[in-house]
Amino acid sequence: MRKKMKAAVMYGPNDIRIEEVEKPDCPDGGFVLKVEAVGLCGSDIRNLTTDSRKGDYPHIYGHEIVGVIDEVDPKVEEYKVGERVYIYPMAHCLKCEYCRSGHSENCIDTEDYTQCPGGFAEYISYTKKRVERGAIYRVPEGVSIEAATLAEPLSSVYACQENVDIRLGDTVVILGAGPIGIFHSLLAKLRGAEKVIMVEINDSRLEIAKKFSVDYVINSTKEDPIEGVRRITNGKGADKVISANPSTLSQQQAIFMAKKGGIVVFFGGVAGDTLTKLDTNYLHYNNIWIYGHYASNSIQVKKAFELSISDRFPSEKIITHVMPLDNINQAIELVKLGEALKVVLKP
Repeated sequence: MRKKMKAAVMYGPNDIRIEEVEKPDCPDGGFVLKVEAVGLCGSDIRNLTTDSRKGDYPHIYGHEIVGVIDEVDPKVEEYKVGERVYIYPMAHCLKCEYCRSGHSENCIDTEDYTQCPGGFAEYISYTKKRVERGAIYRVPEGVSIEAATLAEPLSSVYACQENVDIRLGDTVVILGAGPIGIFHSLLAKLRGAEKVIMVEINDSRLEIAKKFSVDYVINSTKEDPIEGVRRITNGKGADKVISANPSTLSQQQAIFMAKKGGIVVFFGGVAGDTLTKLDTNYLHYNNIWIYGHYASNSIQVKKAFELSISDRFPSEKIITHVMPLDNINQAIELVKLGEALKVVLKP
C-alpha cells in the first residue's frame, strides 16, 4: 500500500481542501523532496481563486519550494538523501536557440510545472529530466529555509531590472506594492536608483512600502498618479516605470509616467480575456520603449538565489507570516486584504 501525505488540493475556484493523498513514488532517475517551506505567490492566489485549469481538477499548486531530499533513485549520483535544496520551477533545456543565445527564459522545451503536482503538499517528486537539467541549488547551513523560498519570485525581478538596466541615479516608478513591488523597490535601490516612487491603491500596503527603500508613495485612488509622478520629477517623468500588478489601467497610466526616451515595463500579467488600450501616438512621439517581462534566464536564477539568502536582502522583514499548510485559505485572505506581505507555508 502506498504511503499517504497531506496536501492542499484545489477542486475549483476558491475550493481548496486539506486532504490525505498518495505520496509520490520516486521516479526513475529522479528524487522525492520533503517540502519544508513553500511560498504563497500572487500567481498561486490567482490560480487558486479562478478557474485556472478550466475544469481540470483536482490539482495541487505551489512552486516556491525548498525542502530536504527524502528519496533518490540509486542511479542518481549528484544528489543525496538529507540534502536541503531550493528548486527553480522551470527546467530550461539549455540546447534550444533561445537558451543558447542567453534567453533561456524563452526556452521552447521546458517542463510545464503547472501541469505537475506542486509543492502545497508534504512531498513532491522531480523527474529524471529535471535532475539532468539542474536549476537545483543547495541551501547552506545556517540559512533560513523560509528565506530561500524568496529566490523564485526574486529571480524574475532580478532579471527584469538587469534587462532594463536600472542604474545609478535612476528614478523608478513601481505600480503595485505587493511582494513583487517591494522586491522591485529593494533591488532598484541596490542597483543605485536615486528615487523610488510607489503607486498603490491600498494605504496599508503603502505604509509597509515605506519600510522598504521607497522614497515617495502615491495612493492612486486619492491622487492622479500621473500628475503625482510628474510633480515629484519636476515634470520630467521617470527613467523606468514598472507595472507590477494585474491591471490594464496601470499599464495605460504607466506610459504617461515615463520621461521622453524612458522605459515602461509590463511586469504583472493581466487577465487573459482583457486588452490594454494604449496611446501609441504618445509612445511614438516621446520615444518610449515598452518591455514585456516574464521569468529569468539560468544565470539570473542563480544570482537571484544567491541574493535571496544573503545579508543584503531583508527576508525577515519581507516574510510577515509563516503558517501551517492547513491555513492556506486564511493565508490567501490575508494577502488579498493587504494584511500580509509575504506568506510562507509549512507542510
